[in-house]
Amino acid sequence: MEEKNSYFKSSNPIKGVYGDFIVTSNDKKEVLFYRLSILFCGLFFSIGIAQWFFNGSHQIWIWLLCMSISIGFSLKWIHIYLRPLHQTLIIFWAVGCIGLLILSYHFGVTNLMYGLRENPKSILLIGPLFASLTGIGFKEFFCFRRMEAIGITILIPIALIGYLTELANESFTFATLVVASLLLLSMGIRKFNLPAEADIGDKSVFDYLESQRKLKVSDA
Repeated sequence: MEEKNSYFKSSNPIKGVYGDFIVTSNDKKEVLFYRLSILFCGLFFSIGIAQWFFNGSHQIWIWLLCMSISIGFSLKWIHIYLRPLHQTLIIFWAVGCIGLLILSYHFGVTNLMYGLRENPKSILLIGPLFASLTGIGFKEFFCFRRMEAIGITILIPIALIGYLTELANESFTFATLVVASLLLLSMGIRKFNLPAEADIGDKSVFDYLESQRKLKVSDA
């Protein structure tokens, strides 16, 4: 039993930039939830793309909804040093979710992809949702230099911006999203090979930035 729960044991003191810190059991649980959210996001993305290819796009709204939920949970448990950047990604996610609801109401959930095909500019409504996912990919590349992360960071914007500006046709957009979905799924799987401490980062930096923020608020 002790060995089984060793993953969730608090770490030994770790030397950080602004002092020693400990990665607690709760920290490790948050990391596990974050990694599961990323994994499920990649899984839903890939299943949605596969269903689109084999059975058409009528039920793709289900996988978009599941992706949106997964991205939201990822942003809840992600560790980003810069609080404004984290908040910006959450805002993008919220705006994108609202946009998805608007599109679903306007075109109907089963005709969602048909509406996007007929009016490429409507991609602007759900663009922020994928922008938040791109932000997660950028964070993963910046921290771990994983090639699948930079693939997500580059390919998703290329696909959506290309389709929005009509510089890319539907086949190119679809192929790019296929590659992006597989890269995201691969990234989600490979993250479980990393120690939990890797996703936590330097907690002393978080503590220092939080203390500075509170100091500015008290001085205001």
